[in-house]
Amino acid sequence: MASRMTYVLTAYIEAAMTLANYDKLEDGSFAGEIKRLPGVIAFGKTLKQCEAELRSTLEDWILVGLRLGHGLPKLAGIDLNERPHARMESSQNSGKFLRGKGASDNLRA
Repeated sequence: MASRMTYVLTAYIEAAMTLANYDKLEDGSFAGEIKRLPGVIAFGKTLKQCEAELRSTLEDWILVGLRLGHGLPKLAGIDLNERPHARMESSQNSGKFLRGKGASDNLRA
């Protein structure tokens, strides 16, 4: 039996989507939200469209949160706030960085 690889971000999104709540509105459209994730809300004419919009909103919410350094809630044991830390080493004589976070880290005055 072949194992299927699951990425951390995909697992987080799937865990969040299991927490989604949907309501049918008076006009027949749908509203969806994930209460544990503030601001993750979407609307659609059909339940399927609402779910797709909610997933898209969730993906954007995660990316913006990570980019801005917001703490994201831990879901299903997944903590997206934990980042692998790149080691920054300098060679003794050359002063060049072997690894860094970005190009500006390698600038010298």
